[in-house]
Amino acid sequence: MRIAFIGQQDFGKAVLEAFLERGDTVAGVFCAPEKAGAKPDILKVAAEEKGLPVFQFPSLKSPEAEAAMRGLNADIGVMAYVLQFAPQSFVSIPTHGTIQYHPSLLPQYRGPSSINWPIAKGDTATGLTIFRPTDGLDEGPVILQKTCEIGPDDTIGDVYFKSLFPMGVQAMLEAADLVVAGEHVEIDQDEDAASYEGWFRAAEARINWANHATQVYNLIRAANPAPGAWTTVNGAKLQIFDARLHPTRTLSAVKGKPGEVAAIGDESIRVTVQGGQIEVFRVKAEGGKKVSAAAFAQESGLAVGTILGT
Repeated sequence: MRIAFIGQQDFGKAVLEAFLERGDTVAGVFCAPEKAGAKPDILKVAAEEKGLPVFQFPSLKSPEAEAAMRGLNADIGVMAYVLQFAPQSFVSIPTHGTIQYHPSLLPQYRGPSSINWPIAKGDTATGLTIFRPTDGLDEGPVILQKTCEIGPDDTIGDVYFKSLFPMGVQAMLEAADLVVAGEHVEIDQDEDAASYEGWFRAAEARINWANHATQVYNLIRAANPAPGAWTTVNGAKLQIFDARLHPTRTLSAVKGKPGEVAAIGDESIRVTVQGGQIEVFRVKAEGGKKVSAAAFAQESGLAVGTILGT
């Protein structure tokens, strides 16, 4: 098939290479322009190395973008991780229209941080959707869905790189084949079941030690490795990455105040929360590098009894 490719970053590069490796023709690649001083997007670099035409328009709504798309004479458009808005006048140009990847089971978790939020909310499963892009945010008809488990200790890195990334690459190939062959079915999303979550950024990743142990642990997992859950130590920001939950069976078994450093070991520190303790293995002080929590405690003078979040 002849493809018009729209994407960014590592996922876009992996999907592009998957189509090329099986012998499809990529007529052109659209990717967002770099910000001043930024390195070229990895997808752009890969496309140029393969001699593919690359288009970088500030807006895909422009007449220039639409003209470029028409000039490709593509069978199908493929959107693999796209942050630019792509209007109907653009995505409808290929003969069989355009398909788009989204890393959640739509209509749940529409929005830009759809991998973080299911983990933060304690979900035990998530998945991916290949759908028709419309002018609404992640609202188009569903073509294909795949599910995956979220393990009790899985981080966003685990869920994405072990499941949603490789599954997504293969799902894009499968969906494109179905659409071009005319064998796909489009199912409208159930708006009554829809949910939207905004960005999961630093503000959302701040730890509230007064929350229950499970909530705190889920937040840390949902932010590891990015954007990184964080707290403060004597007013200085400290990001927390690798951690482990140690629940207690009874409320009376919890010792100390929420956010209090309960123990400092050879590799980790333990922090008291409602319903148990969070064992922290890896941290990063503002302006520093990731180090073991025990090394940070030694270097910073962190002591048992210190209250985090102050």
